[in-house]
Amino acid sequence: MHIRAQKARLAAVFFSYLFIIGVIFLRLLDIQLLNNNSFVKLADAQHQTSITLYPQRGMIYDRNEKILALSLKMFSVYAVPQTIKDKEKTAQVLSEILDIDEQSLMARLSRKKSFVWVKRRIDEKTIKCITGLNLAGVGYRREYKRYYPNGELAAHVLGFSGMDDRGLEGGELYYDRYLKGQLGRRSILRDAKQRILPAFEYELIPVVDGYNLVLTVDEVIQHIVEEELKNAFAKSNAKAASVVVMNPYTGEIYALANLPSYNLNFYQETDTELRRNRAITDFFEPGSTFKIITASAALNENIVKPNDTFFCENGEYRIANHTLHDHKPHGELTFIEIIEKSSNIGVAKIAQKMGGRILQKHIELFAFGEKTRIDLPGETAGMVRNLEDWSKTSIGAIPMGQEIAVSVLQMTRAMAVIANGGNLVQPHILRKIMDVNGELIQEFSCKNSSRIISRRTASIMKQILKRVVASGTGKQAKINGYETAGKTGTAQKVEPNGTYSHSKFIASFVGFAPVKKPRVVVMVVMDEPRPVYYGGVVCAPVFKNITERILKYLNVPKSDERVARQVK
Repeated sequence: MHIRAQKARLAAVFFSYLFIIGVIFLRLLDIQLLNNNSFVKLADAQHQTSITLYPQRGMIYDRNEKILALSLKMFSVYAVPQTIKDKEKTAQVLSEILDIDEQSLMARLSRKKSFVWVKRRIDEKTIKCITGLNLAGVGYRREYKRYYPNGELAAHVLGFSGMDDRGLEGGELYYDRYLKGQLGRRSILRDAKQRILPAFEYELIPVVDGYNLVLTVDEVIQHIVEEELKNAFAKSNAKAASVVVMNPYTGEIYALANLPSYNLNFYQETDTELRRNRAITDFFEPGSTFKIITASAALNENIVKPNDTFFCENGEYRIANHTLHDHKPHGELTFIEIIEKSSNIGVAKIAQKMGGRILQKHIELFAFGEKTRIDLPGETAGMVRNLEDWSKTSIGAIPMGQEIAVSVLQMTRAMAVIANGGNLVQPHILRKIMDVNGELIQEFSCKNSSRIISRRTASIMKQILKRVVASGTGKQAKINGYETAGKTGTAQKVEPNGTYSHSKFIASFVGFAPVKKPRVVVMVVMDEPRPVYYGGVVCAPVFKNITERILKYLNVPKSDERVARQVK
């Protein structure tokens, strides 16, 4: 019996060992043959790591290569929760150094993840303090933070980029593909304690930094515009305001400003309403500034001559079921005087003589109802009705800037047509793209201009608009020593019920100087100024101050100085 029991025990032990060996064999078979690939991948994941290398975002310069936007070297702290043994102590230490709530940091370190951000974008002094503590499972990566040295300056042109260096607004968004560069990658090995082994690098994809942009914007001109606009904005009690300064021959934007505005370095703290680029995203009924289109069309088609006269009905004129009024009653006025005095009735009569089809043709030639294709996001096309959709009163309303909606930029470009002799130009903010070594990658060339009115028409319009400033509604735009041309506008805003408001107006002035060879076209728009709301009173002085300072900055000689030089 005893021998039999002993044999049974030996057999049980033998078969138990045999079973265990079989299980181990099957497991080895599973690991080595059946699921070899998955275990190799698991081992690689534990011992191999890939570090993303972030490119430096390209810089943005003004036309004279003064820095408008750059990227500062910063550091971001991360943690590998699985490798942190004393999470409470780590959370306590990091919360004190980085000024982070300890409980929220503890919750982050307790996640079952292989990677979590602790804090982004900190300075070098702080990162040295952290690395000196040799905290297990805590590391850092080098990144960049976007910085705008001039704060608010050209905010709506530049826009901004976000935490991950992606362009989110303005030029930063439009040209993000050039500015952002290309990510790099560095693949290296880690030991069993997840420590990086720098010597064992098996793959390196170099980072490619972003291209640099040189804009058409002039920092000095932009500063002049913003300073003068802020002063006028405060005095006018306006709801909003915009200014565009453009080269009439090339379409280069020298300055573009909107109020209210915001500081680019603190865009997260601002309301989205402040970030809207009103000069290109908003449209409005232009009012009397649009009379330059009606006048140009009539001259270009030889419908009228400058000295043709029209009876302006002493201030009241009925078209269909609507009565037009002038600000002051007029009798007989010449074509020139109608524009000079901004007679609504006179312009309506010119349009009636011309006919809706010709007016519509020139509205389309001036590209109203289309985007200007400026290299900024969010542009509006405005609003233009087809001729077949005109009402019986449209022939009186559209010629004086009602029943049509335009942007500030569109109206600026329209005035540039007259200033440059008849060509429609392409507005743009980019001058050239360069690599980090200063090599030219791409340069903007003005090839998209096209003649839409004759030189004769443009020349006559120049002289008429010069009279508007010299003795008409735009007298407050007059600049001593420079011949100046322009047009005033005062437009009633439309109420929610569709009627024209008697208390809300948009005031505007658009002009250029010097008349003979214009250097700049400038448009000023004030939304709901109070209590004074006339374009000739509210906006013309702003135009004068801005344009006078720009001409001095550009060293444009005064008219009397030119005459003196010729005499000598």
